[in-house]
Amino acid sequence: MADKHTSSKFDGDLEQLSTRLFGMGGLVESQISRVMEAMISFDLELVEQVLDGERRLNQMETEIDEEISNIIARRQPAARDLRLLMATSKCVTNLERAGDEARKIAKQTRRIAMDTAARRINISEIMASGEMALDILRRALDAFARMDTVAAAQIIKDDEAIDNEFRAFVRKLVTYMMEDTRAISTGLDHLFIAKAIERIGDHATNIAETVVYVVSGTDVRHVPRDQLG
Repeated sequence: MADKHTSSKFDGDLEQLSTRLFGMGGLVESQISRVMEAMISFDLELVEQVLDGERRLNQMETEIDEEISNIIARRQPAARDLRLLMATSKCVTNLERAGDEARKIAKQTRRIAMDTAARRINISEIMASGEMALDILRRALDAFARMDTVAAAQIIKDDEAIDNEFRAFVRKLVTYMMEDTRAISTGLDHLFIAKAIERIGDHATNIAETVVYVVSGTDVRHVPRDQLG
């Protein structure tokens, strides 16, 4: 996650921090995978596993942020080292929020599982966008681990595909609800899930943006996608 330093203790701090960060990332990936499976199978046991996992993510966020604060206080890093620690903190925040979106999906899935009629809605666009969101999250964490700005820039561009799937599903839902007003409640449940998946993609993109920030010191959050290298 970082270049070697003259201080072996600082390197040790960064290595430990990296291990904890990617452990949290792995848990978030698992949360998203479980909830996507639950959406297909309506497996309420998987839903409960996701809800339980959210509590662990909250704890990990607190522990890692505390560790970052301690490293800054002890080592007083400057320039890229400080950017790395700040970016790590942002990465942790985005991972926790992505996990929170998985929790929201789990709750909506539990509601839908209780409604036989709701199960008949074709959710192919939701599933496609979910797979894409999980993919770019994995790639974003990999780019962060290697500080790969080329991969990060591609991830930022690829998030558009998730947005497109979201818009396609919204159009389909609107038509569905107009044809049968009794389906409005069910349609809104699915819309909530689709929006949560879109937000997971956004959080993955935010992580990719921190890679560019660490390496170049440039904030690309508001740079048009077509202007990225």
